[in-house]
Amino acid sequence: MHRKIALVASNAPAAMEAEAELRPLYDFVDLAEADLLIALGGDGFLLHMLHQLLDQRRSMPVFGMNRGTIGFLMNEFRIEGLVDRLAAARPFLIHPLSGDITTISGERHILPAINEISLLRETRQAAKLEVMINEKTMLEELACDGVLVSTPAGSTAYNLSANGPILPLESEMLALTPISPFRPRRWRGALVPESTSIRFNVREAAKRPVSAVADQREIRDVKTVLVTTDRSRPLTLLFDPDQGLDERIAMEQFIV
Repeated sequence: MHRKIALVASNAPAAMEAEAELRPLYDFVDLAEADLLIALGGDGFLLHMLHQLLDQRRSMPVFGMNRGTIGFLMNEFRIEGLVDRLAAARPFLIHPLSGDITTISGERHILPAINEISLLRETRQAAKLEVMINEKTMLEELACDGVLVSTPAGSTAYNLSANGPILPLESEMLALTPISPFRPRRWRGALVPESTSIRFNVREAAKRPVSAVADQREIRDVKTVLVTTDRSRPLTLLFDPDQGLDERIAMEQFIV
């Protein structure tokens, strides 16, 4: 191999079996020495590894092979011709979101998100949120179960389940999607350029507690959340030429 390639697998039995098949066939290196990563598992495991790279401020292409359930972000698992597949793979650049989160107690957390950042009510009472775009108030009060901001890569995940729009990968847009809006009932969300800053101020935060979730990481009892796009830490996903992420996202618009 001309590149230094690391191999990681989730703890799912299918992923560990695939790792056991692959590891003797190729000269893999430790993750710390690698400049390319192969991830075996499902979409959740791939997101976990991408977050690990973000936390370490490392940049390397990631080629996922599906040993999970859906595998929307993964390639087909095959042992044969791996070196040739990596050489021919198409790169897709993803810019993560950054959530600047402040809690009721004043704690501040800055979390990245590859799919979406969502705000969710913690109790039976509806959340009440002020929604600001580029520091201008657009909705003084959104009463809802929650709201989310999705990247194009994440637009076919939670965002789509919440009746949000599918975003082409090259659109450079974000989807702002309410979750079970109660008031105003007719507001169905918005599309904004990825350069937009989106701020949520939680009204009656102590009485109507809200949590913020950045992909798989949750902060409870939040007061404000500022969502922006972090273009300083791009991520690269690799796909087989006939299975590009852009084509998959486009095809989701025609699935009924």
